[in-house]
Formats: sequence, C-alpha cells, structure tokens
Amino acid sequence: MKRVLLFLAQGFEAYEASVFTDVIGWSRAFGKEPVDLITTGLRPEIRCMWNLIVRPELEFDKIKAKDFDALAIPGGFEKAGFYEDAYDERFLNLIREFDEEDKIIASICVAALPIGKSGILTNRKATTYDLMDGLRRKQLADFGANVQDEKIVVDKNIITSTGPSTGLDVAFRLLEMLTNLENVSIVKKFMRFD
Repeated sequence: MKRVLLFLAQGFEAYEASVFTDVIGWSRAFGKEPVDLITTGLRPEIRCMWNLIVRPELEFDKIKAKDFDALAIPGGFEKAGFYEDAYDERFLNLIREFDEEDKIIASICVAALPIGKSGILTNRKATTYDLMDGLRRKQLADFGANVQDEKIVVDKNIITSTGPSTGLDVAFRLLEMLTNLENVSIVKKFMRFD
C-alpha cells in the first residue's frame, strides 16, 4: 500500500490538511488502490490557525523518507507560527530527501514556500498564494522558482497551488499520481463528486 506523510506545521490551515486526510482516507476505505496517510510534525501538539489542536501520529525524528511515497504539506498563517516549523532545517532536509528520491511533494497555498526555501524549486515551475500584493509569489521567486500565474502547477514530482480553494484538486491530483485516474474516479464517486 502506498503511504503519504502529512506534515503539520504550527499554525497550519485545518481545511488544507483535511482535504488530504479525507481524500486519502476515502481511498483507503473505498478505493481500488487504497493509500495510507500518517501525520507528523515537529511538536507533540500542533495548534492550527483556527485553534484545532492535533497530536501527530509519528514523531518527526522517526521518519524515514524511504518509508513513504509522497509528502503532503498544507499551508498556514505566519501570525500563528507557520514558518517557525515550515522553515525549520530538519523539515527542509526532509523535503530535499523526498525530491532526491523523486517522490511526490504536494503542497497547498504558502506550503510552496518551504519547498522553495529548501532549494529544490530553483528554475522549476511553481505557484503560491497570489493575494497580499503578490508578497508570497515574490518570496517564491526569490527562492529561485519560475512562478506561474495558474491555480495549480505540477512540475515533475511537485504540486503547488494558490490557496485553500485548490485543496481538493491538489489532493485528488496527488491520489492520481500515486495510483491512477480510475482509482480517483471511484473515490470521487463514493465522496459524491459526480
């Protein structure tokens, strides 16, 4: 069974995390090719932007990239501490490991920024949150990314997107890249996306 590692940073966006847990969960329950999802973070308890508190399933120091097929990263809010965890060198190293092994890295909204900071988006296409006078897109460009004015950008193994509204599409794209379109269709049917 394929496995997804969901990294939760302090101040993460709960909806953006939930699209991964739901789509992958429905795949595990009803998909032709079930996929598993394990949560992790740098803290024993993580508070999302809207005060939901989560206890990750797997301690960060026990993670081995070889045990997973994909890394999923929801975005979050700076004022809630998102970049404290997202820019932590331990996490940036994990992103690099996933990319070195050509594993899928799926991100929503500003979760593209730690991917950029890790250095793996240099001269690659990507996108991120596009409001706030383009601040986040400028930051992504400063990390060397070739920023695209698109809602979702896939460059080889990396998925980036512009905001919460793209969350379900990113999660379904991740599932498709892990399995196939037929499996996605089955999951969408059971989730009542028809």
